[in-house]
Amino acid sequence: MSILYLLKRLYWDLKDPASRFLYLNTLLMNVPGTFGMELRSRLLPRHFKTCGSGVLISEGVRFRGVEFLEVGNNVRFGVDNFINAGGGIKIGDDTMLGPGVKIWSLNHRYEDVTVPIPDQGYRYDPVLIGKGVWLGASVFVMPGVSIPDGCIVSASTVVIKKTYKPYSLLAGNPCRIIGTRLRSTTAPPDNNAQHH
Repeated sequence: MSILYLLKRLYWDLKDPASRFLYLNTLLMNVPGTFGMELRSRLLPRHFKTCGSGVLISEGVRFRGVEFLEVGNNVRFGVDNFINAGGGIKIGDDTMLGPGVKIWSLNHRYEDVTVPIPDQGYRYDPVLIGKGVWLGASVFVMPGVSIPDGCIVSASTVVIKKTYKPYSLLAGNPCRIIGTRLRSTTAPPDNNAQHH
């Protein structure tokens, strides 16, 4: 393989906006310290479909399909997150992702046993994560999942597509409700109220 061939490949990569973002993401993902966080938090969200203010992006975060990624205000991406938004991902305000979290919105098709799985394309299934959610370390959110406002997801949980109540405590593989953040004497906060 000649150098000229490789340079042509680089040229075509850099002409494509999605590929250009991957180069930018790779160049910035391991810049350390607060400088690195500021750099990523200022430059990478410009490529998202939508992004609010106050977003923080820690080191090691990898994004795919950012043109389908919608992020609210004050969202915190943790160390070594992997966000695959090709099928659409929406993350609400004040949500926090622990280290090693993965969120997937697409998966390989596999129904036709006569065709190799890599040749069957993808199934796209959007993910919705509400406001004030905390995903603990190494949580894996599967395609099509909807996590309501205020939920806390325990470390290493695999969140599958099913119905969860707001302000639930979630854990396990597969994920299940193990408790609630609400007490019988408290009402859930009004997420439509203005913050002062």
